[in-house]
Amino acid sequence: MASSTLHPNGDRRPTAIKHHTSPSLMMNSHFAPVGESPSREQYEHGIQVIDEDKEFNQNLSTYLNLEKIIPVGFNYHLISVFGSQSTGKSTLLNYLFGTEFGVMSERERRQTTKGIWMSKNKRDKEAKSMAENILVMDVEGTDGRERGEDQDFERKSALFALATSEVLIVNLWEHQVGLYQGANMGLLKTVFEVNLQLFIKDSKSIPKSLLFFVIRDHLGTTPLSNLRNTLLQDLARIWSTLSKPSGLENSRIEDYFDFAFVALPHKILQPEKFEEEVEKLSTRFRKGYNDPKTTGLLDDESLPVFLPQYHRRIPADGFSVYAEGIWDQIVNNKDLDLPTQQELLAQFRCDEISREVLVAFDETISPLEEKQTHDITIGKPTVLPELGAAMNAARLAVMKDFETNASRYHKGVYTRKRAELESKVDVRLKALFQKQLHAAHKSGVDMFSDSVSTAVKSGQKKGNNYDFAQIVESEKAKALAKFEADGKAVLVEGAPWSTYEQELVLYRKKLEEVSSRLRKEEMRRLATRVERWVRSRLGESVGLEFNKLGTGRGGSGAPEVGEKPPSEKDLWDRIWTVFTETVADAEGRFTDRARSFDASPEEVDVGLWRLRRKSWGVLSAKVDEEVMEGNILLKLRENFEDKFRYDEHGVPRIWRPTDDIEGMYTKARESTIALIPLLAQFKLARTSAPPPLDAWIGSPPLSVSPADEEDLAPIGGVDEDEGKSLEEEMTVLSDYKQQDLLVRFKKTADGVYVEAKRSAIGGMTQVPLYFYGLLLALGWNEIMAVLRNPVYFILLILVGIGAYVTYTLNLWGPIARMANAASQQALEVGKERLREFLESSDTGRQAMAMSGRANSTRGRDYDEISMEILNGDGKKKRGEDEDDLDDI
Repeated sequence: MASSTLHPNGDRRPTAIKHHTSPSLMMNSHFAPVGESPSREQYEHGIQVIDEDKEFNQNLSTYLNLEKIIPVGFNYHLISVFGSQSTGKSTLLNYLFGTEFGVMSERERRQTTKGIWMSKNKRDKEAKSMAENILVMDVEGTDGRERGEDQDFERKSALFALATSEVLIVNLWEHQVGLYQGANMGLLKTVFEVNLQLFIKDSKSIPKSLLFFVIRDHLGTTPLSNLRNTLLQDLARIWSTLSKPSGLENSRIEDYFDFAFVALPHKILQPEKFEEEVEKLSTRFRKGYNDPKTTGLLDDESLPVFLPQYHRRIPADGFSVYAEGIWDQIVNNKDLDLPTQQELLAQFRCDEISREVLVAFDETISPLEEKQTHDITIGKPTVLPELGAAMNAARLAVMKDFETNASRYHKGVYTRKRAELESKVDVRLKALFQKQLHAAHKSGVDMFSDSVSTAVKSGQKKGNNYDFAQIVESEKAKALAKFEADGKAVLVEGAPWSTYEQELVLYRKKLEEVSSRLRKEEMRRLATRVERWVRSRLGESVGLEFNKLGTGRGGSGAPEVGEKPPSEKDLWDRIWTVFTETVADAEGRFTDRARSFDASPEEVDVGLWRLRRKSWGVLSAKVDEEVMEGNILLKLRENFEDKFRYDEHGVPRIWRPTDDIEGMYTKARESTIALIPLLAQFKLARTSAPPPLDAWIGSPPLSVSPADEEDLAPIGGVDEDEGKSLEEEMTVLSDYKQQDLLVRFKKTADGVYVEAKRSAIGGMTQVPLYFYGLLLALGWNEIMAVLRNPVYFILLILVGIGAYVTYTLNLWGPIARMANAASQQALEVGKERLREFLESSDTGRQAMAMSGRANSTRGRDYDEISMEILNGDGKKKRGEDEDDLDDI
């Protein structure tokens, strides 16, 4: 800052005191004006706040920032000077604060200050006794000839200065004291009347202002006390004549203003004393505190003027907006309400601060939100690690930053905006919180289900030696502990919504549901294993009972009617006994295992009921398998052959012509045919009625659900909606199948009879004894030749030994079969070669066609032969008029 020995008024008379002065520059042209883009050098001098055309300077915040006022918060002070034109207001400010406001030349009596100008105290570093960050506003003088009778601007500028400043310096000459216009009493009255609108709400919430009267060119003739009393009387008289709003009729001027008075010597006549008093006056511009003993007047010449009750409590970063709002209402003749302006400023600044602090909050929270959204979109919500710490840090930081920067503004607005910011922050954090709990819920349930399944599979590999209930409880405890840990980790301190208790209740309920489902699934698997065991046991036991039908070796004692052997008459009794015993054993296994699952009695009852129904289905399927056409026909044939081919001692019969083949055949056949009706119906021999299947299965338990019945096959006589009776359910072979089975069995039995008959007839052929003698006589020479020749004899011995070994090892049969197979193969090859030869010529093809027709005729003739037209020798019976060809 330039320092000069120039006199503040532009005179070059030397002085012992150096001041920051300004040359006689008109209109403060070296300051940053309104409506331009000022240079940094202009900002260094000061700024025009409002120009003569009532335009507010939008660059005010830039100036405050360059002067480093913005960061100081409340640690700044605003002083305005008010008075008639050409009374030396700018000169006084330049002396007091080292500013460079333009001053009027003593040779020219014309206006130098138009509008309102501002400059920072330039002596804050030199005069350490002064307060920091003092802003000084030089207000256009009143009663100037340039504006004439137009008092609009001077009233508005005075009101603006009074509304924004802590201290309003009223600059006047000594001879103006007692004058109405000269002392600006008319203007003050107008300002007071308008300014009374400030106090309509509550005077206690309105900061006071200090009216600091500086009486210039005081000669000492009239004591300062007398001048002070005169001014106070004038002010009291003005206040009493004001038109006060309702509720403020009895108010006093001292309720809203404090007063201070100082007199300065004549600047021209007593320059050294003037400067000395100005220097002394500058020391009063420091911070002070309330003194309960003094109120209304600051008489002591050393008392500070910056008291807490004067400060407008407008943070420095919001002053520009606040001042512009005040001026806007003044210019537009709006009712000025200072608290409303403070609230508007607070709303504006709090909104700005809220947006600023949310930027850092977004940088922290947005990636977490995007991650959660992505995971939910792909269907895999995951628990984000360190989410709780990030949310707590972000919430604490944003609220702390907001509090630091916004708590200086209007408390009501700050509190409301803080609540709004907290609500905005909490809405997003709550969404993160709930999605985190949802992810913990879902992942915990999935992990619980997988852990139980894994433990069960591990137990199954070890031989089913595992306690399902213990596994479920252990994994449930782990899942709950994990969820509570995740819930505690994501809690947001100080947020009323930050609790996971309700979600924990839902999580417990979900785990119970999953446990119940897993238990049901395990019981289903248990039921499936038991059903498989029942199927295996029944497959062996029932198959064994049916196989006994093929061992009906009753021989000639096989009854056609009457009492049947136990292997036949008690077939269904044995099957029912085996079935019920097997299922009873399975039920015991199921019940014991189900208890280890911690299954309820109702679930056990449902499982047993399903097991009985499923077991009956297994038995029905096995019976149907056994009575399939091929299986049952094979068993009937085996039963018949055992009765026909074996005697009562189980010894195979060798048929002779003298045996009663027909009688044995008839008994064995009829005895076997009697099995078909027995197999057709599942009936117990002791009751001649179907088994009590409906009573054995029982009624469905009350806890049966539709899902428990959907995979069950309907059972006749048990399920009412099936429409089948118990008799129909127990029908194994229908009438049609019985008839078909009877016809097919008779054909099979007839074939066995024919084979037996032929065997008996073939046994009648015998070699005559004389044939052996003839063979010996005719082959004597050859026999002797062999005996006499050593080579032939040895060969004969070897052949004999080979025949003996073959006979001993019982190899004649295999050798005969091999020879027969070889001859059959050779015959087939020969036939194939002959057929190829015949097909290559026309004559051969004709011969093959004729042979085919002949074979067809013979085939039909053969089919016409049945057991009924065979005689006792197994030959076709002949008519009385036919010749017996065998006797020829």
